[in-house]
Amino acid sequence: MAENTARRRYWRKNLRYLAVLLAVWFVVSFGFGILFVDELDTIRIGGFKLGFWFAQQGSIYVFVILIFTYVILMNRLDKRFRVDEDES
Repeated sequence: MAENTARRRYWRKNLRYLAVLLAVWFVVSFGFGILFVDELDTIRIGGFKLGFWFAQQGSIYVFVILIFTYVILMNRLDKRFRVDEDES
């Protein structure tokens, strides 16, 4: 019984991480790259408009950062619930 409760808490936390990270990815890629591009184009980085930068490169950088963030969060979660891969 306690194992099922721990399993549910583990997956609930995992899904919460996924939801937050996917929301960040959506806001950066769709929001900054498409919806708010006109407002962001008033700001320049390295001579390029910020909206263009997010649409072309920024969303890719954020996506890679989100992958590493997910790995770190899941490793911590696995250790917390004692399901990490290093245990024999």
